[in-house]
Amino acid sequence: MGSATLTSMSFPDDDLARIHAAQEVDIETQAPDGPAHRVTIWAVVDDNEVLVRSYLGPSARWYREALANPAVALHVDGRRLTATAIPASDPGTIERASAAFVAKYPPSASTTAMATQYLETTLRLEPT
Repeated sequence: MGSATLTSMSFPDDDLARIHAAQEVDIETQAPDGPAHRVTIWAVVDDNEVLVRSYLGPSARWYREALANPAVALHVDGRRLTATAIPASDPGTIERASAAFVAKYPPSASTTAMATQYLETTLRLEPT
């Protein structure tokens, strides 16, 4: 039964592959009393988990909206994947996300920033 629970919290393999292959995705968020909003972000896949982080820190609009209303969607490769944004504050997940950003993206100031700054803004996206 345990593995069925884990499987139900992961995107299908083909969607994980799309997210992994995409250099950028759009995340759609919505404030509880506002219109839907889309912005381009980086996303990584680690151990069948989709992880995102705010490059601009906790003040970024999409991040604030995702915390206030965790019903979000990823737009990748022409698909809209609905998800729930869950803060991933445990050190292991934060470390895995940082390693995944370094592994996926070419060395640059942006990659270094994503792997070392605003670690507290790491979110796990679970399909809905």
